[in-house]
Amino acid sequence: MKELLEGSRAVAEAVKLCKPGVISAYPITPQTHIVEELAQMVASGELDSQFINVESEHSAASVVLGAVATGVRAFTATSSQGLLYMGEVVFNIAGMRLPLVMTCANRAISAPINIWNDQQDSISLRDAGWIQLYAENNQEVVDFHLMGYRISEDKSMMLPVMVCMDGFILTHGMEMVDMPEQEKVGIFLPPYQPLYKLDPAFPISMGLLADPDYYMETRFAIKETLKDALQFIPKVALEFKNIFGRDYKDCLVEEYHTKDAEKVIVAMGSVCGTIKEVVDEFRKKGKKIGLLRIISFRPFPYQRVYEILKDIPRVAVLDKSVSLGAYSPLAIEIKAAFAGKKKAPQAISSFVAGLGGRDITPESIKDILRKLTQKEIDLEFIDLKPELLKESYGD
Repeated sequence: MKELLEGSRAVAEAVKLCKPGVISAYPITPQTHIVEELAQMVASGELDSQFINVESEHSAASVVLGAVATGVRAFTATSSQGLLYMGEVVFNIAGMRLPLVMTCANRAISAPINIWNDQQDSISLRDAGWIQLYAENNQEVVDFHLMGYRISEDKSMMLPVMVCMDGFILTHGMEMVDMPEQEKVGIFLPPYQPLYKLDPAFPISMGLLADPDYYMETRFAIKETLKDALQFIPKVALEFKNIFGRDYKDCLVEEYHTKDAEKVIVAMGSVCGTIKEVVDEFRKKGKKIGLLRIISFRPFPYQRVYEILKDIPRVAVLDKSVSLGAYSPLAIEIKAAFAGKKKAPQAISSFVAGLGGRDITPESIKDILRKLTQKEIDLEFIDLKPELLKESYGD
């Protein structure tokens, strides 16, 4: 059924359809509306779940870790500093091979304090062992939560999934969303049957000390499973299409007018909607522009990226995060896709925009395309304000 919903409400409705037995989260802007809605659903009896109030994000992550470890489907959500505060437990959840879905309402990291959107928070935890899916719109946010549980709980995966949605832009934006029917969700996502759990009748231990004789193999195993996920995620996307009708192809990337393109922008998240508008405008003028949208940042689909971009003359990578002292995160991955390959774009240029919620307008995108020549740009910040730089740092 199609409804006009705020993004946060849409997440709450999607989570309700997945029937988690335990929900625990700590409110933080712009994630708060998600857990407010879920708390109300639990309090009213609309959702048969236990909502556990905690004093911090670290505690919330610990609660859902414990819930999943005892064989109960669980859910949490966070943002920005909250995700960083969870960091220790986020690594533990993946290291213990516990299936979980978490919503990350992407927001800038302090200091200075900023409550608006960029993708620095989830990108900063890209190496924690979680699958990371980045949504462009709220329909995808809903669908990725369902697919997230299906992926995470499969016996071949047993790894957590982070569904990333741009704060305020999606969390507080109103969009028409086709909410799945509970009966169909039940077919796609059956009740959670844990592969292992803490049970006094059949005692096991989790998260034990691993000395140098054992530790490396645990990291290797996660890396191999994430590699396998590049084949498994498309299978889940196909199952989803067969039941719900929405086609996300392989759910790793989205190609938008890339087949004959001479210039392609690579990006993630809601900014891709703006880029598509610019692509359409340029296409009407006969200019061959395209977009490659990365959906799965972890695991990263290197082979798919290579196949799509290898014959494109000029590529621009647009990051909404930075790796201070290095190239930008998404740009690093795109460049890595061509390491040791015989074919590659003439130039892969790196741009950063939208940090701290600064608007990325169609003019911003056009500026990137104007600068996209045969000369490769290592890293350039778009829409910087020179007067503020001068005020902060002098001449």
